Amino acid sequence: MPARRLDKVNELMKREIGSFVQKEYEWPGTIVSILDVEITEDLKEGKVWVGVVGRMAAAQVVEKLNRNRGNIQKAVSRRVVLRNTPRLSFRHDNSAQRGVDLVNLLDDIEQNLPKAPPLPEGEFDPEI
Repeated sequence: MPARRLDKVNELMKREIGSFVQKEYEWPGTIVSILDVEITEDLKEGKVWVGVVGRMAAAQVVEKLNRNRGNIQKAVSRRVVLRNTPRLSFRHDNSAQRGVDLVNLLDDIEQNLPKAPPLPEGEFDPEI
């Protein structure tokens, strides 16, 4: 299968899986998002990368999704018609949490970093 078509299939699967997971499952105090989908060229297997931010442990979320894999595959196969319905496996991707941690770290640095005194009038900073 040409790479461009496979990219479109991956994107379509990502959208449909994400939509189904948000509508059908509850995640109290947690944001669960489908970050990426990698379907094999023969359309038989698919890795679904899940981002988790919030109270629930990522392992709990991934375990729940893998336990309900059949229902998710069935629902998605009704909306995305392919030669084969890929067997999905859900995996945790911690890039969302790393992003949140990085933003918090930058905010902390900005608040705690000492400020430079203002330059005397008429002078400029040669590094700018």
